Amino acid sequence: MVGATFIVYICLMMLVGYLAYRRTRDLSDYILGGRRLGSWVTALSACASDMSGWLLLGLPGYAYAAGLEAGWIALGLLVGTYFNWQLVAARLRQYSVVAGNSQTLPEFFENRFHDKTRLLRVVSALFILLFFLFYTSSGLVAGGKLFNAVFDLPYHWAVTIGALVIVSYTFFGGFLAVSWTDLFQGLLMVLALVVVPLIAIASLGGWKETIASISETNPALLDMLTDVKNEPLGMLTIISLLAWGLGYFGQPHILARFKAIRSVAEIPAARLIAVTWVFITLVAAVVVGLVGIDYLQPSLQGADTEKVFILLVDALFHPLIAGLCLAAILAAIMSTADSQLLVSAAAFTSDFYKALLRRAASEQELVWTGRAAVLVIAIVALLLAWNPDRQVLVLVAYAWAGFGAAFGPTLILSLYWRRMNHYGALAGIIVGGSTVVIWKQLSGGLFDLYEIVPGFVFSLLSIVAVSLLTQPPEESVLEEFDKAVKEAAA
Repeated sequence: MVGATFIVYICLMMLVGYLAYRRTRDLSDYILGGRRLGSWVTALSACASDMSGWLLLGLPGYAYAAGLEAGWIALGLLVGTYFNWQLVAARLRQYSVVAGNSQTLPEFFENRFHDKTRLLRVVSALFILLFFLFYTSSGLVAGGKLFNAVFDLPYHWAVTIGALVIVSYTFFGGFLAVSWTDLFQGLLMVLALVVVPLIAIASLGGWKETIASISETNPALLDMLTDVKNEPLGMLTIISLLAWGLGYFGQPHILARFKAIRSVAEIPAARLIAVTWVFITLVAAVVVGLVGIDYLQPSLQGADTEKVFILLVDALFHPLIAGLCLAAILAAIMSTADSQLLVSAAAFTSDFYKALLRRAASEQELVWTGRAAVLVIAIVALLLAWNPDRQVLVLVAYAWAGFGAAFGPTLILSLYWRRMNHYGALAGIIVGGSTVVIWKQLSGGLFDLYEIVPGFVFSLLSIVAVSLLTQPPEESVLEEFDKAVKEAAA
């Protein structure tokens, strides 16, 4: 019965992909859905593509292993979500149109700074392809764990089947398929995350009994200021956990939703929907992990802690309801992996193929090149996901830091600082992305700080320093900046 539920769900997503395929006429449709998304679709698509399988696997697993320490991540992400919508959404929506109707983030940077060397565009695309390989592989690992747990398939068969499902509707439907499925999947994710802990708590006798039982197991699990050994959390740890919120400003798959919304007037409603969804799901995910401490015996260890949601569903529900709840994990995985594949394919097609190799390529040629890129990128990500011992949260953390540091400071300053030039933008992307790669290889002392923090800070400093030390932007660039800011405010 669980298997039948999964098959029905997958068929429904394929149908959406087919309908979107019928409406995909050119590269703009394939990459941004023709910039005609409403507030609900934009908000839930941004949220669902953001959270991925780590929301139902990685975060509950972290809360299961570390208790309320996981609350610092949730707090950082909630604050980051709000400020991303507040500071970036409207200006990026308007500026991407003013700057040559830019469809991808690298194209926006090139047009924003009038960079005729194309170096800014190519370097940006390279970092997108690099970090999305790790990010997409995290989704495939989550899919492998899900199919392995539900159908008892060998991990390698499970991860391959999951990849085929995701690639199929992304390949044909493009951005419209991804966005439409994200709307449904976002609603399914929040429903499952709320229902599962409520039923588990009721079966344990209520909230007070659940908290008392967790406290009896280990009271340190209920203290945000201590680790599981009841030792105070260091300042580096708290900063590292909160710093997840910095990553939002540089995630290309989330920023693509801002560019695709129908108009700036719909952004306030979309912001309210998105922040509410994020608050509910993050709180629920942490509670799932805490409830699992009391409910699941014997206790889970290592990478198996990320199966806490799956095992709770299996223990609590009839197979039909369990199938729907587990389909929420599949929804989370699919909603992010498809977006990542699409943005990666867009970076290759628009920022390499069209920009450097085939400037006169037809729209149909570009669409099919994008589809081919989806296949190739998925295969490479599948190879990275082949190790069953990989943890979803670890893979996500690395890619999240890479994007946040490489693109976050560059994007924010490009939308707010007139004096910034293309030299500063290039320096910020290279310094931010490279810092994350290098910092990740080091350990001990200050190097235990989450790599997004030094990456973000060094990127910000390099943008300001290089921009001030080189020639200011041309007058045409400044006039374009003023026009975009004025339209966004209106």
